[in-house]
Amino acid sequence: MKKLLLALVALTGSTLLFAQQDPQFSQNMFNRLQPNPATAGSNDAICAHLLYRSQWVSFEGAPKTGVLSIDAPVSFLHGGLGLTLMNDKIGFEKTFNAKLAYAFRFNIGAGKLAVGADLGLMQKSLEGGFVFDGSGVYNPKDLNDPLIPNSNVSGSNFDLGAGAYYNSEHFYAGISALHLTEGQIDYGNQSTDLARHLYGMIGASFDITPSVALKPSAFVRSIPAKTSADLNLNVHFGNTFHVGASYRTEDAIVLMAGVTFFQNFRLGYSYDITTSRLKDFSNGSHEFFLGYCHKLKKKQPSAVRNVRFL
Repeated sequence: MKKLLLALVALTGSTLLFAQQDPQFSQNMFNRLQPNPATAGSNDAICAHLLYRSQWVSFEGAPKTGVLSIDAPVSFLHGGLGLTLMNDKIGFEKTFNAKLAYAFRFNIGAGKLAVGADLGLMQKSLEGGFVFDGSGVYNPKDLNDPLIPNSNVSGSNFDLGAGAYYNSEHFYAGISALHLTEGQIDYGNQSTDLARHLYGMIGASFDITPSVALKPSAFVRSIPAKTSADLNLNVHFGNTFHVGASYRTEDAIVLMAGVTFFQNFRLGYSYDITTSRLKDFSNGSHEFFLGYCHKLKKKQPSAVRNVRFL
């Protein structure tokens, strides 16, 4: 039954059972570039972030997602550049997304405000000759269903997103929209209409002691007729490790932890405890995070000598 469920999900473009087409992440506070191109270069560092998520681990063919993001400030462009590569697999359907982001940044008060956009390619593919269980292979011709391909099929379309983002030393907030063109991807006898996704993020940092900081944050995702939110709270102990928890509305309670090593590397893990109707079938979700940032040294202004004061 579980395999049949995932097969139906793949055939319907994951829209009948799941409201949103984009994959979700629990450690969203470390994954800002993928949903918002305006965050490119916001860390004033060359950063690379890798997340891997295995969702609903008790399901065969359950969603498995990996995303790699790289961004850096580029001074002569007055902002930052970013690259995101994402691969998502659920059942017999695969989605690949590659996009390049640019953000224009300027000073506002104690922080910086950025407006950005990304342009990329969204590709979907579907495996043919489905295997539903261990008893054998169901041949598409035997099923006499034209929607099930006899061989692998794929299709692609360009993708466009935009956003705005403000950050300072102890605060950040951003809004963005992905799949602005709401394009259609055709592959075989299948087609997927990309729905516009809206995102919002906000977070702050409060120093409780010189070595302990409290970092609450929220992440909101919305498509037509469906909105969900992650409410997060992390406690950071110096620059060494952090622990935290999150609540995702109508879906899961999340426990997370991470450690920083070699000063610039961060390793994180989170576990979702399913609270939705899938809790009777799911053993939860696992997510792993690896990040690296190399801080760029700011150029000091050259000393100017005045002959009057030699």
